[in-house]
Amino acid sequence: MNPAPLSRRRAIQTLFCSSAAMALNLRSDRAAAEVGKEGLHLLMIGDFGTGGVDQIKVAGAMQKFVTANGLKPEGLLLLGDNFYGPVKEGFKVDSPRWQKDIENMYPQSVFPGPMWSVLGNHDYHDNAGGEKVQLAYASQPGVRWKMPGKWYRFDLGQAGSPLVTFLCLDSNLPAVSGGVDKKTKKARGAMTAEEEKAQLAWLEAELAKPRAPFTIAVGHHPLYSNGDHGDTKQLIAQWDPLFQKHKVHAYLCGHDHDLQHLELEGRFTTHLLSGGGGARTRKMEVKHKVPFGQDVHGFTHLQITAQALNFTHYSADGAALHRVTKLQDGSFKLG
Repeated sequence: MNPAPLSRRRAIQTLFCSSAAMALNLRSDRAAAEVGKEGLHLLMIGDFGTGGVDQIKVAGAMQKFVTANGLKPEGLLLLGDNFYGPVKEGFKVDSPRWQKDIENMYPQSVFPGPMWSVLGNHDYHDNAGGEKVQLAYASQPGVRWKMPGKWYRFDLGQAGSPLVTFLCLDSNLPAVSGGVDKKTKKARGAMTAEEEKAQLAWLEAELAKPRAPFTIAVGHHPLYSNGDHGDTKQLIAQWDPLFQKHKVHAYLCGHDHDLQHLELEGRFTTHLLSGGGGARTRKMEVKHKVPFGQDVHGFTHLQITAQALNFTHYSADGAALHRVTKLQDGSFKLG
């Protein structure tokens, strides 16, 4: 099903947003609105799991943001590449990195809520069976790490009347993350063809079910991106038609090591990329004219109310870089 044509007002808004992109990149103070306390609050990061100085800096900025604004976030959204590099002694549920790079990096005293997580390509590739370890860690008693499956749903808001439905997906399709590693000549880890088929059937079924007023899909790889990896054609072909048909309000992802906000002409879905959580940033390319994109370390704040989804990108030094408000009818406002 093709998306409905843009209204004249929406088309003008889209063109304005594209032409304003450069100004927004230069005028980050325009996004520096005071954070309201109402609604639900989440922080998101992707491509963070290095254990290095940049991950530490971004984690510190997240803690300062929450404390300075007197917030108690509902939880964290971890957008994949949760762990980089091989663990010499073998990656297990009791590996020290869980405490060092997850539990202590994002302390429960500041972030008491769940850590809803999805898998990135490094979670499959850097440690054999690493994705299975992350799934197993979620079953450990008392942990905040939430990954009940490679794909899953959760709803936030009052019982019986949620504000938002989250559909968390595994973007590591065989054609996206599989194949043979160019250096080692070994097969790279990815979903199986059977898992890909099962996930797609699940996604179609969940989108057909009753959902909250807002729907957000979460994955690691972007559908559209001005980062160095660019668009992911396989995901565009498989997921984009479903997002438009069922009016998914936003798709959140990482993979490219930067912060982006993309609006595609004729598309209902807003695309937010938050891949500045700790891994080395990479120079961006300009394929799509978009409202915002910067190759910087940072995180993203999401405020959810009955009226809107409010996304704000923050740099690692705590500066507000860009803000977008997404409304239920699919329209959006900048600043």
